[in-house]
Amino acid sequence: MTDPVIRILAENRKARFEFHILESVECGISLVGTEVKSLRNGGASLDGSFGFIKNGELWLYAATIAEYAQGNVHNHEIQRARKLLVHKKTVLEWSKLVKETGTTLVPLTLYFKGSRVKVEMGLAKGKKLHDKREGIKEREAKRDIDRAMSRRR
Repeated sequence: MTDPVIRILAENRKARFEFHILESVECGISLVGTEVKSLRNGGASLDGSFGFIKNGELWLYAATIAEYAQGNVHNHEIQRARKLLVHKKTVLEWSKLVKETGTTLVPLTLYFKGSRVKVEMGLAKGKKLHDKREGIKEREAKRDIDRAMSRRR
């Protein structure tokens, strides 16, 4: 059986800069029809969004899905809370970690997997300023090495 085609709709690049990602899991997402149509047109953003566990369920807050242009009065809210579909066991484990260790839940990627919309959620711990500086130094060093290697050829 062939793997379904993955088409990335939105990435949260800031999350990987601001946080150490400890664990990640693929979640389904509960959407209404006009949200899916809007996503097919590419109207999504994960900037400033976060996950939250409420009543034993995982929710995605502040993720922006643009209004569907051809929608009518029954169009969806742009930044409503959206329920994420994930195994109960995972939610219980993450809930415990969030309460005890001060970690947070951040969405990393929003994508189509076949015809289904998926969200990659990450269990993350905030980086300190010096960690961010180290990351920048490593990226710059790698870039310099790559430049030197390309000139050498």
